[in-house]
Amino acid sequence: MRERAMAGAAPRPLPAAAAPARSDGQTLRRLLPYLWEYRWRVAAALVLMVGAKLATVGVPLLLKELVDALTPLPGLSAQATGLLVVPVGLLLAYGALRLCATLFAELRELVFLKATEGATRAIALQVFSHLHALSLRFHLERQTGGLTRDIERGTRAVQSLISYSLYSVVPTLIEVALVLALLGTRFEAWYVWTTGLALVAYVAFTVKVTQWRTGIRRQMNELESASQTRAIDALLNYETVKYFDNEAWEARRYADSLDRLRRARVRTQASLSLLNAGQQLIIVVALVAILWRATVAVTEGRMTLGDLVMINAFMIQLYLPLNFLGVLYREIRQGLTDLGRMFDLLERECEVRDAPDARELAVAHAPQVRFEAVRFGYERERDILHGVDLVIPAGRTVAVVGPSGSGKSTLARLLYRFYDVGRPGEDDAARAAAGRITVDGHDVRHVTQASLRRAIGIVPQDTVLFNDTIEYNIRYGRPDATADEVREAARAAHILDFIERLPQGWQTVVGERGLKLSGGEKQRVAIARTLLKNPPILILDEATSALDSANERAIQAELRRLARDRTTLVIAHRLSTVVDAHEIVVLEHGRIVERGRHAELLAQGGRYAQMWALQQSGADGA
Repeated sequence: MRERAMAGAAPRPLPAAAAPARSDGQTLRRLLPYLWEYRWRVAAALVLMVGAKLATVGVPLLLKELVDALTPLPGLSAQATGLLVVPVGLLLAYGALRLCATLFAELRELVFLKATEGATRAIALQVFSHLHALSLRFHLERQTGGLTRDIERGTRAVQSLISYSLYSVVPTLIEVALVLALLGTRFEAWYVWTTGLALVAYVAFTVKVTQWRTGIRRQMNELESASQTRAIDALLNYETVKYFDNEAWEARRYADSLDRLRRARVRTQASLSLLNAGQQLIIVVALVAILWRATVAVTEGRMTLGDLVMINAFMIQLYLPLNFLGVLYREIRQGLTDLGRMFDLLERECEVRDAPDARELAVAHAPQVRFEAVRFGYERERDILHGVDLVIPAGRTVAVVGPSGSGKSTLARLLYRFYDVGRPGEDDAARAAAGRITVDGHDVRHVTQASLRRAIGIVPQDTVLFNDTIEYNIRYGRPDATADEVREAARAAHILDFIERLPQGWQTVVGERGLKLSGGEKQRVAIARTLLKNPPILILDEATSALDSANERAIQAELRRLARDRTTLVIAHRLSTVVDAHEIVVLEHGRIVERGRHAELLAQGGRYAQMWALQQSGADGA
């Protein structure tokens, strides 16, 4: 019964924002600027590629001369002919052409390697930076597993597209043109038409079947991304899975994903086998027809034995890479699809961006922070904040309290400018009417995001750490800090003794999202990180919620010292942690219902007094 209920409630992935279909031409045009920086290397690689193909096509020509030179002459024995016309020069030239073909190909790869790696690095770095520039809303709606998979595939596609096109497709086209030209000038047009028709049939069949396979391959990729996302999501929520004893449930969900992926891979392989068989049939029919015609010509004396050997070598040399061209076409199409998805990420509009005339926020002291009639909603249909007016005087502490869902943490996100005031999709006029947030009189929308965030430090309620050492996580607050400054921040956060008792000390790795540390230890690392940053504006979002009473009192004293002479916004559920605030604001359903100091609010006997009485009775009961 439990399984059926859970199956019906199984969460579905949030849909990504629909993007217009991107053509292959658009993807290639988007890629070309990254290669233009290395245009001289591209030109040199093309020259070497043409040289390699000329050497390759020259090999069958020399092979023909070699065979004809060894053919017994009329009236002479084979032994005498061989002694008179041993083709030493032809043998040396044959070996030289073979060597040149390989040498030019290797030089081409060496010359073009920097262009390939440079373009890949530039695109990957740009996507990485752009993803950090996107709003918090984008990252909350996307699923990490599928996102990282798209980036991984897209980065790999850059290398495969450049490699396949320059090293395989273009050389093969050059070779086809050279072979057809030689067949047309040396022999009858029948060979050219037969070879050309076979090529057209081969390409048409490959394109048609590959287009049919694209949908199957795309479905397989989507199922692969979904499977990856599901596995990563379950592993990131390891503790939750354990809490509810749902290991078997998660395994069944993952098994279902893998089963769908298996069926998709079987369909993909079946279609691939059909494609390969059809390609081979076209090649074999054309090759047999051409060799039959050449054999008849040799027996009738219209062609030499060397001509037959040359045509056979041309056909083998031509059809071997052409056979691989089907694989290349599929890989190039897949690479274009993967690269297009990454370019879609790169072209995703930034919801929060710096204004063209944005200036640096220079804060030399604790600034005043104002929320002026701020209206905000995460969704267009519903507001979270309704005209909030709030002033945090310079160097003072203002606490915001209220029930869960009242909009307290939203204030911190807006101050950090993770979102802009208003609702998504509103025009400029509506957003202008949604109020504003100022720091020292400067609208946060008119200063750069980087300078704004440099001026703010936060100790969040849900502390997330990097899977790195304790030292790295504390130093993250100010990467250029000295070892003494890092140590002093840890001491102030009351975590230095704990660090020094660890076997690896400062080099202890905290695990994924800091799971190797307790909640209190993670929170003290976050406090030390913020202490090290030493910002003029401070946000404490339930900064001591995971600490025991003794450590909470000690760190509360340290946080009060830290908040001295700083503009501080405290977000709290436990009212006992904010009784010393210069002003306490009670927020309920996105509206301010009360404000004042602790004693004043108790005397009013309103919502704050009710919350205080409720929490005090809970503490007495405990």
